[in-house]
Amino acid sequence: MATIEVGQAAPPLPGVAFGDGALAVVFYKVTCPVCQMAAPTVDAMARAYPGRVVGVGQDPPDALERFGREFGMDVPAVPDLPPYDASNAYGIESVPTLFIIDGTGTVADAVVSWDRDGYNRASARLAELIGVEPVTVSDPSDGLPSFRPG
Repeated sequence: MATIEVGQAAPPLPGVAFGDGALAVVFYKVTCPVCQMAAPTVDAMARAYPGRVVGVGQDPPDALERFGREFGMDVPAVPDLPPYDASNAYGIESVPTLFIIDGTGTVADAVVSWDRDGYNRASARLAELIGVEPVTVSDPSDGLPSFRPG
């Protein structure tokens, strides 16, 4: 299954209300080194846009909580346990995968793996949708590579 694309309806996520305005939704796994690397950037997005970033972790809740503490990603996390219904509904083939979902529940942007330009574009798109100034969430000074496959 291919990752859902921009313009498609976002499948529902347990405990996440899309009608409350635009959201960033990041799928991740605690053992994924690229997810670990991207965690502070996801946190930067969450700090820039409070209440607008949620994680969907392919792990139990206690592991998601430890991941957040260890890698500095302070976002609400929804567990997606086997058989990974949410990940399958979104067509997740690689983590991390970040979606921007507008207030109507439509995918407005998507970034697969770690891509600095993609995360900054997604940050700008989320800012546009909620009517605030965009924040650059990653730049070369943070020491991260510009791209890393998940």
